[in-house]
Amino acid sequence: MNELELKYGCNPNQKPSRIFMKDGSDLPLQVLNGKPGYINFMDALNSWQLVRELKEATGLPAAASFKHVSPAGAAVGLPLTDVDRQIYFVEGEGELSPIACAYIRARGADRLCSYGDWAALSDVCDADVANYLKLEVSDGIIAPGYTDEALEILKTKKKGNYNVVQIDPNYVCAEQECKDVFGITFEQGHNFFPINEELLANVVTENKELPEAAKIDLIVALITLKYTQSNSVCYVKDGQAIGVGAGQQSRIHCTRLAGSKADTWYLRQHPKVLGLPFLDAIGRPSRDNAIDVYISDEFDDVLRDGEWQKIFSEQPEPLTPDEKKAWIATQSGVSVGSDAFFPFGDNVERARKSGVAYIAEPGGSIRDDNVIETANKYGIAMAFTGMRLFHH
Repeated sequence: MNELELKYGCNPNQKPSRIFMKDGSDLPLQVLNGKPGYINFMDALNSWQLVRELKEATGLPAAASFKHVSPAGAAVGLPLTDVDRQIYFVEGEGELSPIACAYIRARGADRLCSYGDWAALSDVCDADVANYLKLEVSDGIIAPGYTDEALEILKTKKKGNYNVVQIDPNYVCAEQECKDVFGITFEQGHNFFPINEELLANVVTENKELPEAAKIDLIVALITLKYTQSNSVCYVKDGQAIGVGAGQQSRIHCTRLAGSKADTWYLRQHPKVLGLPFLDAIGRPSRDNAIDVYISDEFDDVLRDGEWQKIFSEQPEPLTPDEKKAWIATQSGVSVGSDAFFPFGDNVERARKSGVAYIAEPGGSIRDDNVIETANKYGIAMAFTGMRLFHH
């Protein structure tokens, strides 16, 4: 099949719409269920590239959770801790497959932003993934294959309309790519630049130590950034993105946004949050929303009389600013990547407040000395990659 007609483009008024191969070859994908739209396919094809590269770079199963052509989260398939299971609403006691762990952790980076996501898997989708997705709000999934059991489970989602796409894992795109903007065609070489440990060799700080776990985290950050709308910054811990700041005009705003998301991810593990007494009838999306408000400065919206009774079996105590600050201060071992150079040391100052110990960025700013000096002040190890990763 050379082309696939779509219902409409980005918006309902943008018709006609299709995806097709300009060279007349067959599409390297097939729709196994549902009817994906224009933005669905944009998410699918960008997210597939991310997880494929992450698997190639680390050797570990990889997954991503995409929204509006940027990753809300990405992760490799490391085992879940008991706390992970609790904050990501994992049901049952059995051990899960590595690819399921990868997706659960990818979605867990920012569960609020992953609501209605597009899921991407580097490996065959199994029943563990499908059973978890069955309980989540998601628009679709792309993977190189599906077990029969997984496909049957996924076909029950959204009244049988859940989007399931299978892609040829051996497909390689053309070296040149084009897109039209306002009737004018842009052409460039596809970004085949490989991201691996070699990119982290130029450690420019006094602290030269990059443990293997930190190298994996920095690779996760950089590959995530390669498919994130720029400007972008990504915080990673234990093979999992925990904060992605995308599409900001200012580098420091990227760092603050991603850092704020990383702080929220960590605050979800605070004993007060883990102990919130939800009513049994409160579903996952409502729990995520309530936790997000409870952690924020607007906590009274869920704790005041007349509101808490709708969500909790008893009125929780607030999580005070001092408690939040003290908890975030215990965070450590976080890695951060940036898709372009840090122009000022203020980015490092903000990053270290969220427990950042390792940084990878291109370098090349006229203020590199100031950025390195700031990293040295906190004992942070920082590598200059020499490679910008803009994506638009």
